[in-house]
Amino acid sequence: MTVQLTTLGDTEFDRVGGRRAGVPTTDDEPGAGALTTARGNLPLAALAVDARIVGLTAHTVLRQSFRNPYDEPLEATYLFPLPPRAAVTAMRMTADDRVVEAELQERGAARERYEKAVEAGQRASIAEQERPDVFTMRVGNILPGERVEVELTTEGLLPYADDAATFRFPLVVAPRYIPGTPLPGGSVGDGTVPDTDAVPDASRITPPVLLPGFPNPIDLSVTVHVDAGGLPLRQVRSSLHTVDTERTDDGVRLAIAPGERADRDFVLRLGYGEQAVATAASVTPDEPAGTDGTEYGGATVRLTLLPPTDAVPPRPRDVVLLLDRSGSMNGWKMVAARRAAARIVDTLTDADRFAVLRFDHVVEHVDGLPEGLVAATDRSRYAAVEALARTDARGGTELLSPLTEALSLLAESGRDRVLVLVTDGQVGNEDQIVAASADRFAGVRVHTVGIDRAVNAGFLGRLATLGGGRCELVESMDRLDEAMTAIHRRISAPVLRDLRLTFDGPELVGDTLTPARMPDLFPGAPVMVAGRLRAAGAGRVRVDARRPDGTPWSTTAELVAGEDPAAAAVWARGRLRDLEDEYAIGATDRASAEARIVATSLRFGVLCRFTAYVAVDSRVVTEGGTPRRVTQPVELPSGWEPPAALAGGSGGGRMMPMAMKLSSHTAPPAPGAPAPATAPGVSARRARPAVFGGPGFAPGHRPPADPLEGARQQANLELRRLRALPPADDRRSALADLGTRLAALVDGLPDGVTGRAELAALVTDLRACDGDEPPRGAELDRLWQRTIDLLAAFAGERPAPEPAPRRFGRRRRPEDGTDRRGSFWR
Repeated sequence: MTVQLTTLGDTEFDRVGGRRAGVPTTDDEPGAGALTTARGNLPLAALAVDARIVGLTAHTVLRQSFRNPYDEPLEATYLFPLPPRAAVTAMRMTADDRVVEAELQERGAARERYEKAVEAGQRASIAEQERPDVFTMRVGNILPGERVEVELTTEGLLPYADDAATFRFPLVVAPRYIPGTPLPGGSVGDGTVPDTDAVPDASRITPPVLLPGFPNPIDLSVTVHVDAGGLPLRQVRSSLHTVDTERTDDGVRLAIAPGERADRDFVLRLGYGEQAVATAASVTPDEPAGTDGTEYGGATVRLTLLPPTDAVPPRPRDVVLLLDRSGSMNGWKMVAARRAAARIVDTLTDADRFAVLRFDHVVEHVDGLPEGLVAATDRSRYAAVEALARTDARGGTELLSPLTEALSLLAESGRDRVLVLVTDGQVGNEDQIVAASADRFAGVRVHTVGIDRAVNAGFLGRLATLGGGRCELVESMDRLDEAMTAIHRRISAPVLRDLRLTFDGPELVGDTLTPARMPDLFPGAPVMVAGRLRAAGAGRVRVDARRPDGTPWSTTAELVAGEDPAAAAVWARGRLRDLEDEYAIGATDRASAEARIVATSLRFGVLCRFTAYVAVDSRVVTEGGTPRRVTQPVELPSGWEPPAALAGGSGGGRMMPMAMKLSSHTAPPAPGAPAPATAPGVSARRARPAVFGGPGFAPGHRPPADPLEGARQQANLELRRLRALPPADDRRSALADLGTRLAALVDGLPDGVTGRAELAALVTDLRACDGDEPPRGAELDRLWQRTIDLLAAFAGERPAPEPAPRRFGRRRRPEDGTDRRGSFWR
């Protein structure tokens, strides 16, 4: 099944989104790129975020409202983000005045239950975690004209530094660079990019993206109630959205203005008075109270440790700066990244050594400087800043190679070793990067600077945590100076290092402290550590550490009773992150690691990558079978460059009228071909073939010199899709889907191009596959063969990566029986 798309003529295009000078537009018309049906646009009708902040704890409820604009039952799939530090603790589904509380189950069992319920004609929904901050929602058997609401509850602590806390709620999953070679067999999701050996679940994290001009498809509301909880709150500000503010009896209430789009993170900063947070240790018993001797005890302890204000003499440092110059950094992000990197270089002293690596799909060094660490003299710093000033965005985000090189440069001990990564973090192979790098982080502090309005905060925070460093997020140029001031303080020597905790009184349960790697203390940045105790009780915790000169330091905090009902869930979220990283790194036996992850998730009711929340209505509402399936496209993130129109299209800058599901592929050199020439200072190492998931573009991907080459490449890709489709699959549905894509391709071709008329006639016939009397039997076979012949003739049989057929959550194993995806994607 597919959604019918209507291509636009020149007059219609100008009226709804062409934006040509002198041509009037009407607000009530759908924009260019509109995906419409007779009864509405897309299944996701509304998003509502309702947060309550008390002190430094945020309780948030996310409501997703789905509707069915079709005349048959619908299954909707939506990929969405959540704060990476937040714990998902509950889910409920509401439909036809019936409320169904979801159950947390092992992921495979939850999927099986969901799919059986949908096949049996019951309403059902399932929430699954793909990344620490990326989740998938599926809602099955939404009846025609019906609305179904799914509510997720999260609990989390706000990051606090430099007398300010940040509430960041992401609203869109940005396109991510997908490296690697496509895997054989079916993909595990409905995304726009096939699974690869580097990103085995690429098809689950690459949703289709709406093109610019699409009318606002989602009714978005965000409401935040701030209760300072006794802290001296002096300022509340939103950096990316317009908000309405009002005072209440117990704090401040904020709501975004109507009409805002879900195309960037909602960021709220809460400024507190100086030293609002003090060194303290609180103990919160479980409800109901736990018992001594259980695996995770019966109480949660949380320690907040402030760094001392004693001045410390600086130590010589080795600093490696990694600057992401890939295509997704285009625009204001590249300007901000250059400024950030240059300011980091300017803070170095003659006693330091440094290296600057700029990377996309290749790694560049600074011209005129050795490729290793160099003394941070005036001359070398000037050369580095000059090179940074000339850096533009291009290419794909191959992060693993430059990260490996940077860690190799920092292998020498005896000095403070610091790695600073400046990027938007939009990569899909997070687990591969962590697994290959984490064991080399020992002795190296890794700081990350994330620049984007829809930043991959989960991954950047993960790297910083494993590297014992800090993660600063920059969502605008206004925020850059504030963030860089903080980063400059972090890359200096820490105030305290080698922290150790000793409990006097209640017993700490095993290795339950999180984060697993105890961070160093830096000026202005308190450290928060949580763990599990056998039982609640009076006592104290002693903290021992070393100053930069090696002298000992210690302090003691009394354990006081806490009243935070979310304490156990917040601890569990941090513990699950540590365990999942261990699993990805392969530091422990994977089977036992998986069992521990599942046990922790189920014990504390917190969603993770091995579990899922599933809700099933007991009533049967349809006759069963397979409902129409629609994957909700997401917004192109604010500040990202829009995808270019199909090369050779008429009308100068016209966008194709559809939510595209294309991807750019970089093919490897032909066997025996000479290696590509490299510019001075560019590493000769080349990455493997890669694809960047998104709306028909790869940021930084150069358009073909031949204006028709893009159309031919797309035709070839469609040809490969058809030939890879197993015989048992529904050819009629595949042809119907193809017709919507070919309509856009034909619309972008100039008149008179060889093959255009034949393709246009084919589009008309393919649309019949979605009609009341679709072709069947021999007639369908003839249409199938005609489609292949026409695509082959137009494409010239150019080589292209062969995509795998896609079935969400139902994949086929390769013929050799191997499975390189691992348990996360079963």
